[in-house]
Amino acid sequence: MIEIVMEGPGKNALGTAMMDHLLERLEQAGGHPVLLTGAGDAFSAGLNLKEVHALDVAGMEAFLRKLERLVSTLYTYPGPTVALVNGHAIAGGCVLALCCDHRVLKAEAGARVGLNEVALGLRFPPGVLRMVRERLSAAHQTEVLLGAALHGPEGALRLGLVDEVTTDADALARERLRALAAHPDHAYAALKRALRGRSLLDQPGYEETFRSLLPSWSSDELKQRIVAALKKR
Repeated sequence: MIEIVMEGPGKNALGTAMMDHLLERLEQAGGHPVLLTGAGDAFSAGLNLKEVHALDVAGMEAFLRKLERLVSTLYTYPGPTVALVNGHAIAGGCVLALCCDHRVLKAEAGARVGLNEVALGLRFPPGVLRMVRERLSAAHQTEVLLGAALHGPEGALRLGLVDEVTTDADALARERLRALAAHPDHAYAALKRALRGRSLLDQPGYEETFRSLLPSWSSDELKQRIVAALKKR
């Protein structure tokens, strides 16, 4: 079992350094079972908005391509993956949890899980959106994506953002990972590849769709929304 811990400022926010770290650790894991969790009292509170705010157009493109690569790598990772969601899993943090084969949330009253991108004026990159639509039931996509709310443990479980909620999330997550790892690894990897494909980025019209959203991510309007969001923290 390989344990990968997200640890960084802003409640383990996903910036370039964090994404590079996760990509490196996943490559090093080499298909072995992976437990993904966060340091402290949060899984990940989402993208590093301070970094996003400072990016120019070229920097934003590089940032989003790295995010897409990370999501695709984790989602199509050949071995078993379990997310130990030890606290807030918001926006990009929730995305990473959804990438995992199984998700166990610690039963904390204050924990919030959800995809609030549209509330911030963010458009989903095409690879991320494809993964989310594959992982969430059609019955819940409108509420989760267009509602853009953050949910407590019961709501996250009802909507399929997590699979289980328990006070002893650490022990249960490890138990679930051991159970998945008991299957023959070649069969597990082959079936997972058949279910998810080799990459989220391999879809018709991907490049055109990706480039069409870059102006909105680099707009003054979005930067103003980010400043307002940061002031609320």
